[in-house]
Amino acid sequence: MLSLIFRRATAPLLAALVVLTGLLLTAAAPKTRPTLYLIGDSTVKNGQGRGDGGLWGWGNYLPAAFDTTRLRIENDARGGTSTRTFRSQGLWDKVKAKIRPGDYVMMQFGHNDSSPLTDSTRARGTIKSNSDESQEVFNYLTKQKEVVHSYGWYLRQFVAEAKAQGATVIICSPIPRDQWQAGKVKRNPTDYGQWAAEAARQSGATYIDLNQLIADRYDRAGEAAVHSTYFTTTDHTHTSEAGAKLNAEAVAEGVRRAKGLALRKYLR
Repeated sequence: MLSLIFRRATAPLLAALVVLTGLLLTAAAPKTRPTLYLIGDSTVKNGQGRGDGGLWGWGNYLPAAFDTTRLRIENDARGGTSTRTFRSQGLWDKVKAKIRPGDYVMMQFGHNDSSPLTDSTRARGTIKSNSDESQEVFNYLTKQKEVVHSYGWYLRQFVAEAKAQGATVIICSPIPRDQWQAGKVKRNPTDYGQWAAEAARQSGATYIDLNQLIADRYDRAGEAAVHSTYFTTTDHTHTSEAGAKLNAEAVAEGVRRAKGLALRKYLR
């Protein structure tokens, strides 16, 4: 009888202890950091990201701008790819499989999208627009027919699929090359910059005009200084370590300026 009374008296207490223990364990469990996935071409990650030939992509230095105790940054860019081949080579599928709700995807393509639609070496070009136009070609590398879409169409597909996984997406316009005219670095507001901006608006992604941000910095530095400091003597597209760091700072500036972008809270 006493045992029954004791069990009845202590049952609520034991239940409360179980609930309290569960709450304490939940509070003590380490919180999973969201991940910022970077996708793009060699201007984001050159080679294996080890600075081969003195060339670096800005993705190597972007972590310095963020509090990486609260945000993971994974650079999945691949040199030589376009919006088309990053998909067709299965690289996007590998990234997409890792995306979880609350993550971020930042992309910068365009330098290789201007290549031919079909050739025997790369087969990476895309239609130069943000339209829904497509063209069937024979891919000499795969020995199969392939339907090729526009640069903007491929960007919009990345955005739609990443958002379906619960990610926030950022599209950057391609960084400028070391090409000058009348004392100003050449910009891309009427082609890839325009199409990237249109694709971002159409798909609901955040747009960073990285081309403009970097070009303004180059103009302030001057042509001679940009040649000698941010590029090598044999390459007008891929940056040196100093150039990659400057470009990463411009990406961070773009994130900081982007209204309503939750990624801003992880900046240092």
